[in-house]
Amino acid sequence: MKLTLDGINKKEEWKGYKLPEFDIPAMVAKTKEAPVWAHFGTGNIFKAFLCSSAQDLLERGIMDAGITACESRGIDSVSRLFAPHDNLCLSVTLNSDGTTTKEVVASVGEAVSCALDFKRIESVFCNPSLQMVSFTITEKGYALRDAKGNLFPVIAEDMNCGPNIIYSDMAMRAELGKDLGVNSPEVSSVPNHHLMSVIITLLLRRKQACGAPLALVSMDNCSHNGEKIENAVKEIAGEWLAKGMITAEDMEYLTGKISYPWSMIDKITPRPDAKVEASLIEDGIEDIKPFVTPNGTYIAAFVNAERPQYLVIEDDFPNGRPALENARGIIFTDRDTVNKVERMKVCTCLNPLHTALAIFGCLLDYKYISEEMKDTELVNLISKMSSEEGMPVVTDPGIIDPRKFLEECLKERFPNPFMPDAPQRIATDTSQKLPIRYGENFKAHIEKGDVLELKYMPLVIAGWLRYLLAKDDNGQVFEPSSDPLLETAQGMLEGIQLGDSVTEDKLSGLLSNDVIFGTDLIAAGLGKKITGYFNELNAGVGAIRSTLKKYCTE
Repeated sequence: MKLTLDGINKKEEWKGYKLPEFDIPAMVAKTKEAPVWAHFGTGNIFKAFLCSSAQDLLERGIMDAGITACESRGIDSVSRLFAPHDNLCLSVTLNSDGTTTKEVVASVGEAVSCALDFKRIESVFCNPSLQMVSFTITEKGYALRDAKGNLFPVIAEDMNCGPNIIYSDMAMRAELGKDLGVNSPEVSSVPNHHLMSVIITLLLRRKQACGAPLALVSMDNCSHNGEKIENAVKEIAGEWLAKGMITAEDMEYLTGKISYPWSMIDKITPRPDAKVEASLIEDGIEDIKPFVTPNGTYIAAFVNAERPQYLVIEDDFPNGRPALENARGIIFTDRDTVNKVERMKVCTCLNPLHTALAIFGCLLDYKYISEEMKDTELVNLISKMSSEEGMPVVTDPGIIDPRKFLEECLKERFPNPFMPDAPQRIATDTSQKLPIRYGENFKAHIEKGDVLELKYMPLVIAGWLRYLLAKDDNGQVFEPSSDPLLETAQGMLEGIQLGDSVTEDKLSGLLSNDVIFGTDLIAAGLGKKITGYFNELNAGVGAIRSTLKKYCTE
């Protein structure tokens, strides 16, 4: 069985798989002629959620054009993922009852790479039919500065060279890449540019070509995502304006005709799982082996994900938009409501629980979140933390019930034994997540006047400090997940060994860091409690389990 257009025409071979029923060639032609939706970041959540949603609307005749999938770095996704499979992918839904739903998704009408197809991407941007450009490039994709607040060198260079040089470089790289190969010395000698700089350059080309408005929609799982992309655009373009590289009219277009809707996205999409891969191979499907892209993304021609999904988007689309509200789990609303939904999820009902499971899962050597949900103390920890400390200060968005959302996480999503999600994956970039996932709740309780009564959130913070020592509960060394502040945070605990008992002063430098925790936990009065928890967790081999038993029993 080949995952190609010719292959899926042999429908008798694809028993148990839902196949596309719309006219794929007509959709492809429409997408190329009049693109409506372009997307950067062609990873797992793109295929599992956005492509599947577009497929549903294509099936029902609500959409007639597909998605233009754009690869911002390299050519691996286009050359190794999309092209060999005629832009098809397999979506495998891992249901909590053990069943799987398998579907061939054909909603990508065109797949292009900045490295080879920059002129084509420019033509997509310049087409007045284009209504939105969406992104799932992670929060790092919008960042212009490092942890110390300094501009990244690539951004500083972009600000100096301006949009015309960036455009020339991108066009030159693509042309040379086609002739000589993207890894040739000649191509490598052409400067790289930050995606945000490239996007602004493309927007300015659109202004010159048609002047039509457009929405840039971040669908990344980070707080105030629309604001992040808007701020990046304004800062880069503002520097160009100050240097006379763009006009006041250009700046007005970027700030007045381009919208930056906020969104909240939620769907757990782990990396392609070996068991799922094996089952697909057993079915007879060929050429679906996962691979890792140069930027570290683990992808395959299939994606496995849970069934629950939520995408709440601010309805601010100045050139119109696809009717995505007709797809499952997608809601359009106002910015304030998006913000409330995001706060509900990120500060109370899902993300703080995930972080707690990630930290203690690594310390207790768990490999799957679902296995942790069989651990009485860990289940009690996240249940009590969310109900006793989160719910009293939860933000209720009105369109989603916080208690039902939380119950779905605790009863269906996290315990799903068929979801191969790992605490080590979720522990990635923990220092970047704590200010929102925990800091906002700490600040709410400070304002409420009961912060000193908190028990479980301080225990999780102490657990993270213990995690930074990089020894599990058996005393075995483990490798912490990647984190831009890992080395800095570990340096602030330098000299602490397993079995040591420390004073509050030893931890105060880290606990007072309001960048990491969103607030000064020493000033909040939590230093003594967190230090006490840390000493209990660090008392020796088995201390983590005994501490959890002490505080997280029924």
